[in-house]
Amino acid sequence: MATLQQAYIVAATRSPIGKAPRGCFSHTRPDELLAAVIKGLLAQAPGLDPSAIEDAMIGCAIPEGPQGLNVARMGVLLGGLPASVAGVTVNRFCASGLTAIAMAADRIRVGEADVILAGGVESMSMVPTMGINTSFSPAIFERDENLGMAYGMGLTAEEVARRWKVSREDQDAFALRSHERALAGQEAGEFADEILPVEVIRRLPDLAAAASDKKEDVTVQRRTINLDEGPRADTSLEALARLKPVFAARGSVTAGNSSQTSDGAGALLVVSEKALKTHNLTPLARFVSFAVKGVPPEIMGIGPKEAIPQALKLAGLTLDQLGWIELNEAFAAQSLAVIRELGLNTDIVNPLGGAIALGHPLGATGAIRAATVIHGLRRRKLDYGMLTMCVGTGMGAAGIFERV
Repeated sequence: MATLQQAYIVAATRSPIGKAPRGCFSHTRPDELLAAVIKGLLAQAPGLDPSAIEDAMIGCAIPEGPQGLNVARMGVLLGGLPASVAGVTVNRFCASGLTAIAMAADRIRVGEADVILAGGVESMSMVPTMGINTSFSPAIFERDENLGMAYGMGLTAEEVARRWKVSREDQDAFALRSHERALAGQEAGEFADEILPVEVIRRLPDLAAAASDKKEDVTVQRRTINLDEGPRADTSLEALARLKPVFAARGSVTAGNSSQTSDGAGALLVVSEKALKTHNLTPLARFVSFAVKGVPPEIMGIGPKEAIPQALKLAGLTLDQLGWIELNEAFAAQSLAVIRELGLNTDIVNPLGGAIALGHPLGATGAIRAATVIHGLRRRKLDYGMLTMCVGTGMGAAGIFERV
């Protein structure tokens, strides 16, 4: 049997995260946002001829409407890559971006490719969370044990909170900490390495010009976005406590202790050791391992509890060897349940805040938070970092990176 190659990340970037549905990217098509990120990614690897890229694997949780039509291939072509660069859209809901990275690493490790672009994109402003034309199989509703497949994500968070006894007070405190850490990270410039400033161009009708029969009846507005929109300096425990539950009348899950609906994109360049030498590239990190596990759909939020031990086993590591953990904050309830079940060190879990403050553009989050881990390891000179998240319909995913 041939020896597996190592897979390295040589560039990792992301857009800022905009609020949905009325944030900075609400009028930006996701394929065009992805294209902007791809262009920024290539600028980080100036020695690489774009024609050397063999494929683009892009995660998208709801690949419909303006992010349908194989948005990966659309992003490749709009991003100015040669027509020879292929593209495939990957869907594992919230783990789509991470799964795309793992798939790219796998192809490189088995020797089928040397350079692959991997990432994710999602516009929750343009494509609603449940899709444009959602259709459940009637068979789901014929058996009680299948009903969890149709649960809204908020109801699964309520179920996790109930089973793992996560109080409303603890959820709100966790949410506040997410905002505080995110704001501190922004103030310290800790996101600068990973965020690609994106120019937003809006063309608005100029009614006054149109009424006067002027030729130019459009006003062009330009704005450069370089920070995530979500973190709120005015968040407090008192303000969070005033919010009403939104998924269950007597529940504890609110808009304040849940992830924000968002728009964003992220991308990484994954290469072989041969490509490092051929193109004179400097590695940022090595992709170490990936694991995904299933859990009952009605408690999907607990998924990382099953995926994390498997990812560590595959990597030959233990929890105490990790220096940074990005645990996607779909909901405070499920984040706290996972932290408590596995005994995670809260000092290294989401040190710059998470999706409650920063946002969660579904299929893009895996690529976005991978960039956070990779650049965070380098800034703080840490060896290993993990990215993990729960996944709709009952799954958990985890990936491990090593600084090199």
